[in-house]
Amino acid sequence: MWSCMVYNETDDNVDLRLCQDFGLILSVFSLVYLIVCFPVGLCYNALLVVVNLSNKVTMTMPDVYFVNIAIAGLVLNLVAPVELLGPSFTRWPMWEYNNEIYITLLILFNISSLVIMYSTTLLSLDYYIERALPRTYMSSVYNTKHVCGFIWGGAVLTSFSSLLFYVCNHVSTKIIECSKMQNKEAADAIMMFIGYVVPAVAVLYAFVLILRIRKESTPLDQDSGRLDPSIHRLLLASVCMQFLLWTPYYMTLLVHTVGGAPGSYSNRQHLTTYFFLRCLSVLLAFCSSFAIPLMYRQMNKNFSHKLQRLLKRLHCGDQSCPHERSTVQQVVT
Repeated sequence: MWSCMVYNETDDNVDLRLCQDFGLILSVFSLVYLIVCFPVGLCYNALLVVVNLSNKVTMTMPDVYFVNIAIAGLVLNLVAPVELLGPSFTRWPMWEYNNEIYITLLILFNISSLVIMYSTTLLSLDYYIERALPRTYMSSVYNTKHVCGFIWGGAVLTSFSSLLFYVCNHVSTKIIECSKMQNKEAADAIMMFIGYVVPAVAVLYAFVLILRIRKESTPLDQDSGRLDPSIHRLLLASVCMQFLLWTPYYMTLLVHTVGGAPGSYSNRQHLTTYFFLRCLSVLLAFCSSFAIPLMYRQMNKNFSHKLQRLLKRLHCGDQSCPHERSTVQQVVT
């Protein structure tokens, strides 16, 4: 029963009940996520990717970042069922995953988290550029491939050092190189720095610049080349939502880095509370793959039009639809 195995019948019944209550709460939250949030998030993430990639002509740079976030959300959707049905979350473990499965899930989770945080950071910085200089590259997608390659390649490369610590922490000590690197605290510290501290500083810097621009109204504010105001609200809301959902997870990494391994805690009640908060923070991180596509669907006015064009195109089949011909003519002119 998740972490309640450390208790026995001679222990204080209050601590045992607290542990069981924590396990029950996690089980309920996990089932709610799997029944409600998981299918909705999977559907809307896939829909966001398909609709935008099928309308590449009308994509803007914010759409590119949201597509990357949606792809990372799909990866999290694949990791979530295995993680939430594992022994850490449920009082009735459906399976005991071994080290290889754990490392694979950890690699996918870390890379997805980095892609989400980097996309969010670049989104806020580009939002400042678009506010300061309208009709810039943020309004086009000519560098889409470079942006996507930078985000995913950067996430893989920057997470390699921390992942090496995680891998060496779970392989045989017969490997001399890895026997010197069995330090999970170092891995968590690296992930905390590259996955949260650096993006948080960049986002705060972008917000300071954006507030400074808003205080200094210029004739450029009336430029028709600017993004729709609803997109501005979407960008700010998405950045705030991402940090709100991911901050608890990185705070648990900070606690693990500063306080050492959980097994070194003398008080088992503190150990149980730590594991509960750690699992709850992971669950909140999974919720980011559910909240962001819903926000994008509700706040982006162009998404419904793109979806309608895609449905009409599927309805027409191989024949060219009248609305497609008119759209192509407008783009050519």
